[in-house]
Amino acid sequence: MMSFTKLSQWQVLKHDRWLVSSLTWIPVLLALSIWWIFSQGIARDLPIGVLDLQQSALSRQLIREFDATPTLQVSHTFTDINTAKNAFISNDIYAYMVIPKNFDRDIYIANAPQVTVFYNSQYILVGKLINSAVLQAHGTFNAQIATLKQLSKGNSNQLAALSKAVGIRTQITPLFNKNSNYAQFLVSAIVPALWQISIVVSTILFLTANYRFYGLKKMAANNTLKKLIGISAFYTPFFIIQGLAFLIWFYYLLNWPMEGSLLPLFFAQLVTVVACMVMGALFFFLTLDPARAMSFAGAFSAPSFAFMGVTFPVTDMNPIAEFWRALLPISHYIEAQISQVSYGASAWQTMSSFLPSMLGYLLPFILTLLLIKKQLRKMEDNNGAI
Repeated sequence: MMSFTKLSQWQVLKHDRWLVSSLTWIPVLLALSIWWIFSQGIARDLPIGVLDLQQSALSRQLIREFDATPTLQVSHTFTDINTAKNAFISNDIYAYMVIPKNFDRDIYIANAPQVTVFYNSQYILVGKLINSAVLQAHGTFNAQIATLKQLSKGNSNQLAALSKAVGIRTQITPLFNKNSNYAQFLVSAIVPALWQISIVVSTILFLTANYRFYGLKKMAANNTLKKLIGISAFYTPFFIIQGLAFLIWFYYLLNWPMEGSLLPLFFAQLVTVVACMVMGALFFFLTLDPARAMSFAGAFSAPSFAFMGVTFPVTDMNPIAEFWRALLPISHYIEAQISQVSYGASAWQTMSSFLPSMLGYLLPFILTLLLIKKQLRKMEDNNGAI
């Protein structure tokens, strides 16, 4: 009887380069690539276009206010709406503004001119930044116009006119990302999502490799649970090291804010690794076909980042999205991570909400054991028929 010692698994690794790659350099390369894409941290000088139908000093002043924001850069001017629309559709610009013909007249007679800005809200981050910058630029322009009107009455100095024009000043300060660093916001969620995909895929790969080398009977017959745990235990440290590495990278090397402690997250990662390996094993033993198992894994884990609830609130998700989110181990882990990193919750508070959610993965674990027994019986029946 073949025993799955560490030596036997090292032999499996020796003959499976894809498995070695998925355990080592591929997750690292993906994480570094994501960080490099968002490493600038703050979006600046997003190109936008302007269609100025007024062509006046006031309209040019409004354009300058838009261009003066750090987020926007007026890089294109258009003479007709179709040209602006085509440039927007072809992604030459992220947004375009239309200043109407009667812009000056409406200001002079105290009507609100209809300045229109078009942007694609499907680009969630870019859309949010453009909307914020537009409100900022437009608010500054409105304050300037109102101040000039107060000064034109001749009974106010500049400070008094400004206070009358802008009665209430607002200051928006993000609670958990004071610098609005979207790298800190996005990368800390995207990398765990990739980590989950890596674990599920690698689980299918190492089960496939063992199935190819030893066969299902030697791999799982007699003491099925013990053998399955023995195989999985060999690969678990690889996944744990990956998880610890990105936490140390984020909160020690990059020095991103950490309000709580990493210790609860270490435990949460261990539980998450087990849950991901359970799902990978379920997909594999469902058919014993690695291609189909990979298809199931891809369909299961591909929406991880979208369904986490980081960029899109869970309260606004439809029931299907909420159900799918509940199936993803990483969606429960990310809640634990946010509770420690942003809220500074106690270990007990984090674990009391995290562990009950993860107990649900006992069901796919039981299903996996039943599938193994079913596949073993099927194999014995086929051998008996021969």
